[in-house]
Amino acid sequence: MGTTCGVLPQAASPYLIFCPPRPRMMNMKKTLLSSLMAAALLGAACAGAQTLNIAFADPLSSLDPQLNNHAGDRSVNLHFWDLLVENNYNRLQPGLAVSWENIDAKTWEFKLRPGVKWQDGKPFAAEDVIFSYQRARNVPGSVATFAGYLRTVESVTAKDPLTLIIKTNIANPDLPLNLASVHIISKHVGEKSQTENYNSGAAMVGSGPYKYISYTPGDRIVMERSHDYWGPKQIWEKVNYRYINNAAARTAALLSGDVDVIDKVSASDLARLKQSPNVKVFQYNGLRVMLLQPTFHEGPSPYITDNNGKQLDNNPLLDVRVRRALSLAINRKALIDRILQGAATEANQWMPADTFGYNPEIKNIPNDVNQAKTLLAQAGYPQGFKLTIHVPNDRYPQAPEIMQAVAQFWTRIGVKTQVEVLPWASYSARAKKNEFAVSVLAWGNGTGEASYALVNVLATVDAKKGLGASNWNYYSNPAIDKALADSTAEFDVARREAILRNAANIVSDDVGVIPLYHYQNIWAARKGLKVTPASSDRTTAMMVTQDKQ
Repeated sequence: MGTTCGVLPQAASPYLIFCPPRPRMMNMKKTLLSSLMAAALLGAACAGAQTLNIAFADPLSSLDPQLNNHAGDRSVNLHFWDLLVENNYNRLQPGLAVSWENIDAKTWEFKLRPGVKWQDGKPFAAEDVIFSYQRARNVPGSVATFAGYLRTVESVTAKDPLTLIIKTNIANPDLPLNLASVHIISKHVGEKSQTENYNSGAAMVGSGPYKYISYTPGDRIVMERSHDYWGPKQIWEKVNYRYINNAAARTAALLSGDVDVIDKVSASDLARLKQSPNVKVFQYNGLRVMLLQPTFHEGPSPYITDNNGKQLDNNPLLDVRVRRALSLAINRKALIDRILQGAATEANQWMPADTFGYNPEIKNIPNDVNQAKTLLAQAGYPQGFKLTIHVPNDRYPQAPEIMQAVAQFWTRIGVKTQVEVLPWASYSARAKKNEFAVSVLAWGNGTGEASYALVNVLATVDAKKGLGASNWNYYSNPAIDKALADSTAEFDVARREAILRNAANIVSDDVGVIPLYHYQNIWAARKGLKVTPASSDRTTAMMVTQDKQ
């Protein structure tokens, strides 16, 4: 082993080192008047950069950075808390660790960044990381635990205050990538704090680029620039981070000048925003996939009945022919063209094209109504049955509309389907218990590679091992569990990718989940601003800069 991972070669995952542009030297020969005019313009620009107003769509469950692995929480966390290793632009970069080295198959050494201080002035040290990884495994009240990222960590010890030794229970070449999702909190504050202390602001003592000012649940988080931050100085002195779950309301807020940036732009608003002279739209191909999760519960379900409304004794979704019929019944192109207005791409697996673990041999899923009906008949349901899809109304862009269309597609093959819409808080709690016949999950693929979903969405649920945190349908396949174990321990990049590609094929054949499409990530901002995402579909003040064009 012995490979130093602080700066990786170009063929692997190189760090991107960003240096701020040097300010142009003032021409001393210019007249005093010109100098004063330039200073005035600069002052005006700085004044305009004082406050940034962002409207975000994903609900926030808590300010506790280790409570729930939810998109809204993760975006907020990045303002206040740092990571040992950062994963930006799908490339590993130094965070609170400046370098890391694989000493042997199960031992890693991380050199920590010197001079970092918590926002109360106390120094950051190895004991903070040790405490953070202990706490993140089992935070009371979590419905989407971070434990899966730490499943291979056997022990974390301090060689000295700035050197961390992590031993794993199996060989894990992806350990640095796993750690790029677990935020580091201070031991001296965290050991005497609970989730409610973070929500009240009392425990919001981070090391990140912004400092906490206030939090109004369901409305906004207000923050200010941390002048003692160890990283690049942020251009925004103050940030109002507002929760506006309704897409039309976010668009209206931007067009009225009430906010400067909005995320998760509705496809129905794209044309209007693009035509506005005071707005610029930023579209990027994303990692997030929309999945349907058919339940693998073996008993009867109140949401699966015969055509007369009587609960079926056996769950028809356990039959792969039924799951395949439901998948074939869906016209994915129509969903993308008619509802999403082209702001997505068809999905035939959970990873998008050109990512690590994507299997190019898997073909797009055809829309074949006749074959779907044939498969239902072969499975013993020639007349179909009834079921209910459950979907959150305040989480995924246009998800209720998409599910209404899916219900129509399924009804056409004899599976008479209705849609129940719930607020996210209620939906997620019940989905986690596998209460629904079909649940809906827009999975972020945040690490940029296939094992992330294997750990959280497709592995057999095992809370003690940190597996299956978002496996809401309780899918279980021994071949997938083996693929995860094999890929986790495989250091050879080519062999590891082959394992992940084969796993994609297994899930596809088994229809463990039903993939629909991969979202585009779409932001819009007032003229003069530029939005450049760093990681997946997170929305942060750090990705908003002044547009020099």
